[in-house]
Amino acid sequence: MKVGMVASHYPHAAHREEFLARVHRVAEEFRRTPGCLSADCWVSDEAVISIVQWESEEDYAASFAAVVAAGLDIGFDEREARPREIVRLAAA
Repeated sequence: MKVGMVASHYPHAAHREEFLARVHRVAEEFRRTPGCLSADCWVSDEAVISIVQWESEEDYAASFAAVVAAGLDIGFDEREARPREIVRLAAA
């Protein structure tokens, strides 16, 4: 069953460009992993939004493991103005 994630990130204005680059690097790594169907970065006036889709829950887990193994920074920190909003999705 396909699974997905929509993550809205709220970086402080001073860190927006850095954060946007960070999200693009993570999306690139996701796309390299087997089972990742798409990984895109979108922006709104206040948020940087990641939208990712995988073939399965196992592929989702493997993608995150690959991102961590690649040493990419995915943790919440003081560069963000408020907590991320993450919505997990499953195909119906």
